[in-house]
Amino acid sequence: MHIPDGYLGPATSGVMYAAMLPIWGLAARMVKETLNRRQVPLLAIAAAFSFLIMMFNVPIPGGTTGHAVGAVLAAILIGPWAACIAVSVALIVQALLFGDGGITAIGANCFNMAFIEVFAGYYIYKVISGSSAITSARRVIAAGIAGYAALNLAALTTAIMFGLQPLLQKTASGESLYCPYGLGVAIPAMLGEHLLIFGWVEAIVTALVVKYLQKQDARLLETLKEVRA
Repeated sequence: MHIPDGYLGPATSGVMYAAMLPIWGLAARMVKETLNRRQVPLLAIAAAFSFLIMMFNVPIPGGTTGHAVGAVLAAILIGPWAACIAVSVALIVQALLFGDGGITAIGANCFNMAFIEVFAGYYIYKVISGSSAITSARRVIAAGIAGYAALNLAALTTAIMFGLQPLLQKTASGESLYCPYGLGVAIPAMLGEHLLIFGWVEAIVTALVVKYLQKQDARLLETLKEVRA
């Protein structure tokens, strides 16, 4: 799902950076106000876990990759604002040090995975789990559904960014200056593999970790009550 350099035009990249700057600023403020001392180590662990799981990526026809993100699990454990920071840090380190995702596309990648996926997954989890007990099976199911749905939403927004490029900037002969694939190609290419493969990986990993924590230290899942979105 990482967008490489050269696939988004300057206008799209600039808009995505502009969109993420206030989100990062608000996230930093919310984390400072709401993250308690016990959760601080989880922020670092969430960033490390997201970084690690995103390294296992598979090329998708068209130039990007498919992979799990771990964003929903991070949001469940430390809240969406802290998870936004954690996933953003992982994405920025990957882009700057490992060339996984373009530097010009950091804003776009963070918008898709650290914002859309994090917040969509968090609220899907909240709605489905409702007021059920921390140790209930309903929360495990909610975590799996949230992971699957949120990852595919992020894949969809990535595909839309790709698909819009031929409409936004063209050569005199009508060829796209950046991503050459329109919405009719980009959306099926991105969603196909995420719906069939990577979404299930995200769902299974998220559900299994929640299930494990329910048995080992359910208090970690109770942080949801302490962190407001």
